[in-house]
Amino acid sequence: MARRLPTLAALAAAALLLAGCSPAASDSAPGDSGPAESTGDWPRTIEHAAGTTTIEEQPLRIVSVAPSITGGLLSLEAPIVATGAAPVTPLSDENGFFTQWADVAIDRGVEVAYKDLELDIDAVDQFEPDLIIGSANGGDSTADAYDQLSEIAPTVLLDYGDATWQELTEQIAEITGLESKATEVLAEYDEWVVGQAKKIKLPPQPTTALVYMGPEGSWPFDPASPQAMLLSSLGFDYQPPREEFLTEGQGGRVGILTSENAPDGLADAETIMIVAMLGGDPVAEFAKDPLLKNLPALTSDNVYTMGAQAFRLDYYSAKLTVELIVDTFSG
Repeated sequence: MARRLPTLAALAAAALLLAGCSPAASDSAPGDSGPAESTGDWPRTIEHAAGTTTIEEQPLRIVSVAPSITGGLLSLEAPIVATGAAPVTPLSDENGFFTQWADVAIDRGVEVAYKDLELDIDAVDQFEPDLIIGSANGGDSTADAYDQLSEIAPTVLLDYGDATWQELTEQIAEITGLESKATEVLAEYDEWVVGQAKKIKLPPQPTTALVYMGPEGSWPFDPASPQAMLLSSLGFDYQPPREEFLTEGQGGRVGILTSENAPDGLADAETIMIVAMLGGDPVAEFAKDPLLKNLPALTSDNVYTMGAQAFRLDYYSAKLTVELIVDTFSG
């Protein structure tokens, strides 16, 4: 019977290169004891965003053509041999590896398949993969090359825009036969978060999280977004902006709040958490906006950063985000 993976809405493609990045890899990563053991029967057929793919045996040589998915593969200790790389920015290392998982990838010998998100079919082929995993949306989408990639190896494209990182991890586990490892990783994370939450002295509640876009307004996160769920898991009382002030969203459980609507839309937020998607000091930039100067969160000095890594969460960036929040609010 075919296994159906959810079809998910996309975040804005322009945000991808800044998604889920951070200053350093987490010290509390899954163990490096070698590839995790397979779960379940083979062959298995996967229904995904680009079609239906049959995988005959447990993959032993995986190539990721989506850097935004590579972290999930690494967290499961999947046998990934190469990944497409993002452009080199302050949010990636010299290889174009996102910094939250760069050290893990290097330690495991993961190679660069191609640079700057410029898909190189021949380069992928040279790694002789038995499975290719990619994205159907966002800046690292390889949907247009699905047929070419499928000629090299079984190819699965995930539409990750509206998934939590935990859901994406479970999807990757089902594709690779690493369901048991996913259960272990997610249970370990949940237990760890419970302990971290006890260290936090909460600021005034409720809390709203957003990406500040300057004159273009803000992208506030929906309560069902991974960012809001992360804050809720730490004890924050999450509350989005008032719905009547929101305009059509970006997808991925992210809304749009124009500069003109922000004073009213954010009036109920006693604390505001800003994801530093654009780099720099988002709290300082937010505080300089004359339209926002009378917000309760600003007048009480309760605007904080969630870091850049919080935009596109995976196992590694989620842990780094939690660690930053604990450092900010530890009693």
